[in-house]
Amino acid sequence: MLEAGLGGIINLMSRTPIAVCLALVVGLCEVGTGRPQAAPQADSQTASQADSQGAGAQEAAAPEGGAPEGDDTSQATFRAGINFVRVDVIVSDDDGQPVTDLTADDFEVFEDGERQDIEQFRLIRVDGTLEPGAPRPRQLRTSIDTEIELARDDVRLFMFFFDDYHVRLSNSRSVQAPLIRFLESLGPNDVVGMMYPLTPLDAISFTRNHASIISAIERFEGRKFDYRPRNTAEERYAHAPSEIVEQIRNQVVMGALRSLSTHLGGLREGRKSIIYISEGLTAILPPQLRNADASMPGMGNPNARNPMAGENNPREQTAAVFGAADLYSQLRDVFAAANRNNAAIYSLDPRGLSAFEFDIDQGVGMRQDARALQMTQDTLRTLASETDGRAIMNQNDLAPGLAQIMRDSSFYYLLGYNSTQAPTDGEFHSIDVRLKRRGLDVRARKGYWALTEADIVRATTEVPETPKPIQQALASIATSVQAGKYVRTWLGTARGESGKTEVTLIWEPLPPRLGAGGNQPDAGSVSLIAATMDGDLVFRGQTTGAGASGPTPAPDAQRLVFEASPGELELRMTVEEGAGGGMLDREIRTFTVPDLTSPDAAISTPRVYRGRTALDFRAIAANADAVPTVAREFSRTERLLIRFDVYGNATATAALLNRNGEKRADLPVTATAAGGTHQIDVGLGSIAPGEYLIEVTATGATGETKELVPLRVGA
Repeated sequence: MLEAGLGGIINLMSRTPIAVCLALVVGLCEVGTGRPQAAPQADSQTASQADSQGAGAQEAAAPEGGAPEGDDTSQATFRAGINFVRVDVIVSDDDGQPVTDLTADDFEVFEDGERQDIEQFRLIRVDGTLEPGAPRPRQLRTSIDTEIELARDDVRLFMFFFDDYHVRLSNSRSVQAPLIRFLESLGPNDVVGMMYPLTPLDAISFTRNHASIISAIERFEGRKFDYRPRNTAEERYAHAPSEIVEQIRNQVVMGALRSLSTHLGGLREGRKSIIYISEGLTAILPPQLRNADASMPGMGNPNARNPMAGENNPREQTAAVFGAADLYSQLRDVFAAANRNNAAIYSLDPRGLSAFEFDIDQGVGMRQDARALQMTQDTLRTLASETDGRAIMNQNDLAPGLAQIMRDSSFYYLLGYNSTQAPTDGEFHSIDVRLKRRGLDVRARKGYWALTEADIVRATTEVPETPKPIQQALASIATSVQAGKYVRTWLGTARGESGKTEVTLIWEPLPPRLGAGGNQPDAGSVSLIAATMDGDLVFRGQTTGAGASGPTPAPDAQRLVFEASPGELELRMTVEEGAGGGMLDREIRTFTVPDLTSPDAAISTPRVYRGRTALDFRAIAANADAVPTVAREFSRTERLLIRFDVYGNATATAALLNRNGEKRADLPVTATAAGGTHQIDVGLGSIAPGEYLIEVTATGATGETKELVPLRVGA
């Protein structure tokens, strides 16, 4: 029993009263308003969005009892209420093909053993294609575009979650090709998003531009058991014991999956597919990898490379069982969030048919290796099975599994009922979906977690929300640090000539401590190609820099400037190694160029300059052509100068805001001799550590406009 893996632990835990809930976390659907509390901005959209029609979707609906397909009177409106429950049901035959000719009379739904009346029933068919003559799908330029499009039933949503913490570098490369082929098979209506464990929710972008996602997949770099920090957040625990670092990584991943599920639930009620690329979570490290300092593998570890350390040791086996139990108790919250928000997690193991968890040079004994491999695989199976997804693992060919994800998202039934139990106990309530027709496979989530009375009060009480612009600005702090493996970039705009807008790209090489490892090559140049969405070339250029070995890049080597007409551009950036080396990295990004020609008040993108010493600051203040910094993390010993241009005969003001958008202090704004340029002098010594925003406002005769500058102040 000690080596039974996660499945055995679940059975063991289910025999105890406290653990019953843990073993039954297989929630199905949305209860209450159908919207998570974390997204109150979407509360005004009712569950009737499930009836929105569009190109590429064919739907059959029937009231209770089952009307024939094609009957116009059968259209159902999905309601939302405290006791209303929605169920997604996938029915397939022995060959895994969807069955689409069922009616409501073919189904039976039981909650806690009590039969429920199916009040609403619908078959959803989506293939992602456009009907002949249909207009081009809407491009997702704004959050409003995203919310409108994702609310449609004819739109499939696929979310890639790249768990780089739990994927080896070699496996992250081998999984790229099948993922790219999967993307290439999607239709023009399909929407795709991607996320890493440290990606802020507001930094997630959804797109129909599959080429940009392909570019991101090609840059996916796993770092399982590689504890070298790549950002300031990881630096804070870089020297902790490797066991602690591994636990932190687990918590970060699980927290990100919970938050992602809730975020997606706020965007749409229909099915969401999260493709979780991971080799599974590690419950406990073997003695050979338990280093006192995670950044120094093997240093001071007497068991390093000793394959017999911990082998046949009952204490190690017991610790593995309790480690797995603790991990599963934490996974419970992931199941609950996914099930409440109708998000199915598909675990995709890039290892293929795997026989070992550890490399031979890590010196782990055979029994411990087998136990660890089973544990990681069990976490993947459990994540999938408890959220109505599938585990794609032990397969060298991932294509069939990815094709099954496509089928699951293309054909499924929506069932709705009002719970006769009307539970408000906060407990898990099982759901059993049965089919009267024999010989078919029925998959549905197995239950839901009911709201408590306090949950209902919170759900029906309006809570002030941090404005979206504030959330997005704060999220950009983290993305500026994680922008790439070799450089980080900043894009700014200002008024150009002849009705055009001046676009500036600034890049900085990442210092070695933020890079991919000790042998990371220096970024020597950045090339940029800008084109319209129709493919017309707008700009092509290249700039060379001093590289990461220098204190900072040369001032004239950081910047690329060009002019473009207002509208959407596709930017293709390539990072090349110095001294005639090859390509290091590339990125495809969509960027909207604003129109700054209006006579109304307008502001250029604020430019931030940092002075580490008084001499630095005086040099920056005296140089109108100084190059801004890309970073948004500063120490209290630094002094910032923020410059921006004001258009439209407007008056400029500025204020310091806290992370909730509340004003802390007014900041003086001074005009310079250079036309409409203004600047703000901000000393950070009197500001407590934390995250802040500087709000710049230009007020004119016809209104006002605002720009936000986020910053994180350290000790």
